Amino acid sequence: MLACRYDILIPSERPLKVKKKRQALPKEVRKQQLIHATINCIARHGLSAITMARVTQEAGLSMGIANLHFESKENLLKETLLYVTEEYNKGQRTILESGDFASTAVKIQALLDFHFSVAVTQETKMAVWFAFYGEAKSRPTYQKVCSLSDAEAALAVQQLFALAIREGKYHNLDAGFLAAGYTALIDGLWLNLLTAPQQLNRNSAKKVARHYLANAFPDHITREG
Repeated sequence: MLACRYDILIPSERPLKVKKKRQALPKEVRKQQLIHATINCIARHGLSAITMARVTQEAGLSMGIANLHFESKENLLKETLLYVTEEYNKGQRTILESGDFASTAVKIQALLDFHFSVAVTQETKMAVWFAFYGEAKSRPTYQKVCSLSDAEAALAVQQLFALAIREGKYHNLDAGFLAAGYTALIDGLWLNLLTAPQQLNRNSAKKVARHYLANAFPDHITREG
């Protein structure tokens, strides 16, 4: 009985439960969380089904944080497309603008490897590309974000192919047509990888693109890797 009274009289000796404060993460970390959540939501539900509530639930963050960083769903979607675009462009530019390759042939091979790498052909990221490209009301956003970089990349690929034509002294070849054909081919192969992966895998898609390049530049690239 005395022990019980003693406990009551001296509550300070009882262990206190301290509520832990939620760690405040840097702004860029929160933005990345929301962008990656948006990528996953687009891949799972489609572009038209995206809501801020769905994205914040996927990210495990509050609506207030999403509104603080992006203000609107339209801004979040635009930033998501920009993120995927810049990541892709950085990888492609590293190859096309580099002077460190041993030969033009090696550079063409590196470009092919990049276009069918695991990072580029990741299902969730391809879903973002084609969601913006395929949905009519989102095409203006795609054009605003991607048109300049698409044009720059097309020109760089054309210049690479023109160099291969000169080196190999290939006749009756047009670098512009070859570059346009190659771009259209990889776009179509990516779409097949996204929509029908049971019919075409990444290695098979890469082999198709390799055949295209080998037919154009037989002295630079072989049919079999």
